[in-house]
Amino acid sequence: MERVSSSPSPALPGATNPDVIVHAVVEVPVSRRRRLVTGSAIILVGLVCAVLLGMGSRSGYDASFQLAPADASIKVPNVTLPARVSAVLLGLVVVGLGVTQIARGFGKRSMRWVLTSVGLCFMVAFLCWSATGGNKGSTLDLLGLLQQSIFLAIPLILGALAGVLCERSGVINVAIEGQMLSGAWAGALFATLVHNKGLGLLAAVMAGGLMGLLLAVFAIRYFVNQVVLGVVLNVLALGLTGFIYDALMAPNQDTLNNPGFFGPVKIPVLGDIPIVGPLLFDTNVIVYLTYLLIVVIDVALFRTRWGLRARAVGEHPKAADTVGINVLRTRYRNVVYGGMVAGLAGAFLTIGAVGAFSKNISSGKGFIALAAVIFGRWSPRGAIGAALLFGFADALQTVLSFTQTPVTIPSSFLAMLPYLATLFAVAGLVGRVRAPAADGEPYVKG
Repeated sequence: MERVSSSPSPALPGATNPDVIVHAVVEVPVSRRRRLVTGSAIILVGLVCAVLLGMGSRSGYDASFQLAPADASIKVPNVTLPARVSAVLLGLVVVGLGVTQIARGFGKRSMRWVLTSVGLCFMVAFLCWSATGGNKGSTLDLLGLLQQSIFLAIPLILGALAGVLCERSGVINVAIEGQMLSGAWAGALFATLVHNKGLGLLAAVMAGGLMGLLLAVFAIRYFVNQVVLGVVLNVLALGLTGFIYDALMAPNQDTLNNPGFFGPVKIPVLGDIPIVGPLLFDTNVIVYLTYLLIVVIDVALFRTRWGLRARAVGEHPKAADTVGINVLRTRYRNVVYGGMVAGLAGAFLTIGAVGAFSKNISSGKGFIALAAVIFGRWSPRGAIGAALLFGFADALQTVLSFTQTPVTIPSSFLAMLPYLATLFAVAGLVGRVRAPAADGEPYVKG
């Protein structure tokens, strides 16, 4: 997308004030090769929906989806679709989008919605196919799948927000995994010692902030390669927490590793809204804190002076320095903030979910969060969308492991789903992305 500004001439219709500036938006045409490649890929997805999923569904079976818990105060009827017909029709819609892309091409903004539509059509077709594997008349708990998706996406969202905070100011945060792991360990240990999950939550945030401070000191002051440094900090966190767990926490589970976990807190009125209420407003306190952080970080980065300065430091630190912005202090602050948010993500894994710490409990979620940052083009909203996508893939493999599908899917393949979604999203869907210009570049004050 290119934006061209020019002053209008008096000959233009309606041009009465020569001081008015007209902003013309010029859409860069998509190359024929790119149209052919993306259009063919979309058509292939459509054929998979129509042929493999549509015709592969059992004839005469309906796909029934449950949208409300059994004890809901407001009853919501199940949604029932003819499985084969629905999958075929969705596949034809996707094929039509692919043909349109080849013929004339969608604009850059429109293409995002097209890819979103393709993904939704494929997923609905897949769920229709999956629902025909059991007995006729069986129901797939769609609400439970969505609840599990949000629940599993919370640490990814927090990790992605941590990455955005750091990288928008010019510091690559590969250490999200280590910050999560440190927060998970500290939250479980201190919550058990003081018998207070709130203080455990605070300890997790502080542990993540300390890891962020280590990253900031070595990256900003000593100019250590930030990618290598992040990997080293991850290994440090993994080894240190694993050693303490084996030496102290595992032999003394009741006294050192039994923090419990935050139970769901239903918000009155909002929690009773059909579908939306059980999804968003009947959960634990860390999830509500995540909602708050999403709003605060997005507004702070793009609607405040602090956010403008942080983004300026990430794009052109020398220019920011010349107008009086303290580049190094801004980077220190953002990296520590990012570490604290990642520490909160770690707390969710222990006192927000399972109620105990185990070795390598983060299991690569920090790296998936980093992929969400890239997939989301270094913006909070994009990163959240990517994290929700990866959370859905994780939840889907859990649901499918208990669902009888027309063709048995190997459990090892199901376990790969979140990582495959990460790989394809970053490698295939993002295309060309541009990180902040000074991301990973050390700054020496002149």
